[in-house]
Amino acid sequence: MAEEKTIEAINIRYSKLAEESCCLSCGGAIDKAQAAKGEICADLGSGRGQDVLRLAEEVGSEGFVYGLDISEGMLTKAKKNAEKFQVKHVDFRQTNLETLPLEDNTLDLVISNCTLNHAENKQQVWNEIYRVLKKSGRFVVSDIFSTQEVPAKYRNDSQAVAECWAGSVTKEKYMEHLVNAGFRDITILEESKPYPKGEIEVASWTILGFRPSNCGCDNI
Repeated sequence: MAEEKTIEAINIRYSKLAEESCCLSCGGAIDKAQAAKGEICADLGSGRGQDVLRLAEEVGSEGFVYGLDISEGMLTKAKKNAEKFQVKHVDFRQTNLETLPLEDNTLDLVISNCTLNHAENKQQVWNEIYRVLKKSGRFVVSDIFSTQEVPAKYRNDSQAVAECWAGSVTKEKYMEHLVNAGFRDITILEESKPYPKGEIEVASWTILGFRPSNCGCDNI
């Protein structure tokens, strides 16, 4: 029940923000992704679709980009933007992050900006990212981590979760999720200094990782 309330709060909040001009990201994953012509990509938490449309331009008509988001309002806005600019090689889908509606081993690149911290089961999210990436495929993710465990009173506050920090985990736990999913040799591309939120501190970072081309640690 608590998880359903949190998801609904996020949906409502971001549906309302769909028509506003505020910036909702915590980093610049798209700027560091270096998408190439012909690549198949996905943006997790694609919002209004700006990064999807930019990726679509970078990969060209021979590539394809999926925009995945839980917010109905954001998806509606994103689809309108794609129609407005006549971008055909994109597909926006409503989904949670734990069950991505994509086939195994299909993506060259996954990006995300300040979205994964919302997920209730973060390990499953990273398992899914690993699953949908091709061997040697990569992710570039900007997100939030906490310098200490987030107190329960914030974790259970749907508004605090929707503000992109109360669902965060520590850097150590974050890296544990990546390794458990099968990723190795993670690169931190940028990392902020910690800043206060509630009774704790959090930091934002952008990380890069590849699905190994040959690895006995494959989890699928």
